Amino acid sequence: MDFYGRKSLFSFITEERNAPQELNDQELQFSPPRPIKNAPIQFNGRVNAPIQTSTSMAAYQEMNDQELQFSPPRPSTTHSSKLTLLPPSSPESPWTLSPHHTPSPSLLYHCIASLHRHEGNIYSIAVSKGIVFTGSESNRIRAWKQPDCMERGYLKASSGEIRAILAYGNILFSAHKDLKIRIWNFAVSDNFRAKKVLTLPKRSSFLMFPRPNTQQHKDCVSCMAYYHAEGLLYTGSYDKTVKVWRVSDKKSVDSFVAHEDSVNALLVNQDDGCVFTCSVDGSVKIWRRVYRENSHTLTMTLKFQQSPVNALAFSSSFNNCFLYSGSSDGTINFWEKEKFSGRFNHGGFLQGHRFAVLCLVAIEKLLFSGSEDTTIRVWRREEGSYFHECLAVLDGHRGPVRCLAACLEMEKVVMGFLVYSASLDQTFKVWRVKVLPEEKRYLDYREVSDSRSKVVEYEMSPVLSPSWVKKKLKGDYFQ
Repeated sequence: MDFYGRKSLFSFITEERNAPQELNDQELQFSPPRPIKNAPIQFNGRVNAPIQTSTSMAAYQEMNDQELQFSPPRPSTTHSSKLTLLPPSSPESPWTLSPHHTPSPSLLYHCIASLHRHEGNIYSIAVSKGIVFTGSESNRIRAWKQPDCMERGYLKASSGEIRAILAYGNILFSAHKDLKIRIWNFAVSDNFRAKKVLTLPKRSSFLMFPRPNTQQHKDCVSCMAYYHAEGLLYTGSYDKTVKVWRVSDKKSVDSFVAHEDSVNALLVNQDDGCVFTCSVDGSVKIWRRVYRENSHTLTMTLKFQQSPVNALAFSSSFNNCFLYSGSSDGTINFWEKEKFSGRFNHGGFLQGHRFAVLCLVAIEKLLFSGSEDTTIRVWRREEGSYFHECLAVLDGHRGPVRCLAACLEMEKVVMGFLVYSASLDQTFKVWRVKVLPEEKRYLDYREVSDSRSKVVEYEMSPVLSPSWVKKKLKGDYFQ
């Protein structure tokens, strides 16, 4: 993470007023890259002055006026090449390539496409069968082809504002403003085709005298997860509940109050069927389905902070399993699962984001985190240890990074990934990330302990869009 002199958010508002107006669908813009250093790592234990996420302009100003304390980054070398601007795209194409730079000797990344949309913010991204789906404030789910990201078509529903989508095989699940879940079948060929096959809950058969559907959520459906082995769809909502749907017979088989506040994210361990949920109440809970029954029982509650937990990610391999949670205080907590007892032990937390962590994606040994500070961080966990290294900071958005998705691109020498990100600046970006083979390194823990007392200051360097700042001041940029 880079450190600079002090600077308030008001200066960025002033700078933004002098910047060019919002681009149309054919015009793109990029934030220039900044030199990037390895981010600090915070080990298990308490910190002297943890970062707190603000929710008002007063809090931003307070952060500017006080000194913050960080753990220092692990020493390493970084290289950055000179910025090279590529020729603009043709007027017919809404895409253009971003500048290419090398932030770390361990990782190469390149923003290969960026699109500014006028259909509203994108709230969710899903990837399956070479197709990328995006759900936004409109009533259309857009479909894009990998890796060139040319638009293949769209799925249209009667109710707009699609807060959550989930793809598995040729099936797409979508949650809509009318609090219903729609299930689609799609086919990938020369022409993209999709058809709605089911709506949950089922419509009442008494059309003349419709009755309130007790199976339906009472508030926004914020997240979904699908248990492949049993064909169970889990949906979490701002009404604090989690509902379980059996897709084969279109029934709700269970519904339980999971948290004391809104459910922000949930996921399922495909190996054993355990369900993980997180909430605004600051807790992460682990649920297990009762054998031969449709009910679920709480097995563990993980809570290490008071801040709301916004995102979850699960990394599973033959040797170990790690659970990650992103909080509004800017930290990422992680737990490791014991092989024999099945308990999750807190391993520590990753510190680097300046504001709330809004989304997480774990794939292989990498973790991608999107934040309210407009950046995406790429973390790598060392094999056989708790140590996580921040390989790079993807800096291109001008508003909070709301959702992420990633898929693997295998190569002979390096491991490649395609990363998709959407921000509340109404942009959708595609990144190609290549990770070089991991080198064995050793950390002197005494150096980390001795340097924790150092105090550093930084500025809020991302340039924020005026529309996002306006919503931030009103406190409704998630609405």
